[in-house]
Amino acid sequence: MLYALFQWLEECCDMPGAGLFKYITFRAGVAIMLSLLISMVFGGRIVRYLRRLQIGESVRDLGLAGQKEKEGTPTMGGVIIILAILIPCVLMANLKNVYVWLMLLATAWMGTIGFIDDYIKVFRKNKEGLSGKFKILGQVGLGLIVALTMLLNEGVVVRMNADEADKLGYTIVHRDTIAVDSVTQVVMANVQTTMTNIPFVKGNNFDYRSLLWFLGANADKWVWIIFVPLIIFIVTAVSNAANLTDGVDGLATGVSGIIGVTLGILAYVSGNSIAAEYLDILYLPGSGELVIFSACFLGACVGFLWYNAYPAQIFMGDTGSLTLGGIIAALAILIRKELLIPILCGIFLVENLSVLIQVTYFKYTRKKYGEGRRVFRMAPLHHHYQKAGMHEVKIVTRFWIIQILLAVFAILTLKIR
Repeated sequence: MLYALFQWLEECCDMPGAGLFKYITFRAGVAIMLSLLISMVFGGRIVRYLRRLQIGESVRDLGLAGQKEKEGTPTMGGVIIILAILIPCVLMANLKNVYVWLMLLATAWMGTIGFIDDYIKVFRKNKEGLSGKFKILGQVGLGLIVALTMLLNEGVVVRMNADEADKLGYTIVHRDTIAVDSVTQVVMANVQTTMTNIPFVKGNNFDYRSLLWFLGANADKWVWIIFVPLIIFIVTAVSNAANLTDGVDGLATGVSGIIGVTLGILAYVSGNSIAAEYLDILYLPGSGELVIFSACFLGACVGFLWYNAYPAQIFMGDTGSLTLGGIIAALAILIRKELLIPILCGIFLVENLSVLIQVTYFKYTRKKYGEGRRVFRMAPLHHHYQKAGMHEVKIVTRFWIIQILLAVFAILTLKIR
């Protein structure tokens, strides 16, 4: 909204300073500040309001240190995160951009699912919350929307040489000629494709339709059979993994903020033709606006930490954790860096795997030996360290450090081939 307003003021009135809003970096900086202010100022009011309603977390006794002190802490704090993302993004981003709209939808969509789950737990006093099948259905729905938008929307394209696009048989949305110098001209094209960036491989590009090589020219028509289920799986897996990571004060929030910074950097280079060419990655016209969204995401996470850091004054609940996971998955997919998720979201992955390993091994040993045995003292992994006597502040800090290392490594993969 402010972007459109100042764009009009510059064109109509030549207003001094209005041109600043053309720059993504300026709008991203303002977006972070707005997001921080919203989460910190309104966050306190929301915490007090939830306390008056006595919307507190009923903590199941797991035998963990400091657990009793958390009894009654307000939950549903994810509302703070959602507001701190949506309001600044609507104000500072270009609302004509399909990437922005898709991320706003992802935020509202997953936030609604998480809110319903928390509402059932808190107000209906049903500890099970929203039925698992309905959660999965909601995650599948978001994955389907993201996948179909990438396949069908003409605003979601890759910029490449037109001759190469014709040779590869891609659907060309737009062609134009650019001058390389006073003599040479090159025809460029915006194409719809399922191409993505792949780490550690020379050329750095991978097209999902190559998995259907045996179909020949028909691979384009049937690539959705692979692409759509894969996107749905990624959205569902990352969303649930973020939910599992939300177990100690500040862990999911801090890890998500670090991931958000990394995705913002990747969105910037993907949406900048010069940076994309230098790094030899896919140039995605219009995706630079996702830097604004990433800035809002970062500001919301850091602002929420004001209240969620140990000892937490409020928990994000599923309203926040499902939203964070859905946002991270959708953002990585849109900038075509979804194959980096195992590295970039390594903390989420390990937390998820710890639960899977624990449950699988327990069932196997119970069937074989008549009693269930465990690999970890407790799953997810952060509870394993709590059971070992490590304070949750130390656990959270060390997980943050590991996540920073993973984030740096994820960026380095742009040049490691």
